[in-house]
Amino acid sequence: MLRISPHAVGVANGSVLMFSAFDDGGPMWTGDGPRQERRPVRFEQPFLAPPRVMVGLSMWDIAGSSNQRADIAAENVTETGFELVFRAWADTHVARVRADWLAIGPLPHEDDWEV
Repeated sequence: MLRISPHAVGVANGSVLMFSAFDDGGPMWTGDGPRQERRPVRFEQPFLAPPRVMVGLSMWDIAGSSNQRADIAAENVTETGFELVFRAWADTHVARVRADWLAIGPLPHEDDWEV
């Protein structure tokens, strides 16, 4: 459990268009097997420590002719940002994906002591 002082909690959020593979025939739309897309996300202000980050799909355009397999995650989370990662595999064909994220973590406070 992450414990945060109640006077120094930071909440950041955003939305990222991961890709639009249908437009350019990218590998998520035309490929098979394991594939991934990574997008860096930077926080407007750094947290005091790496925050907890939750991600979810806010839009996906996926072919209905095959199984729909996908995974989305926040990886390499630091005080200043993280990598948003979308994965598909086998015969899944994905045209477009948008992901939303929410980060909650500690912020520096003017009353904090530096030792």
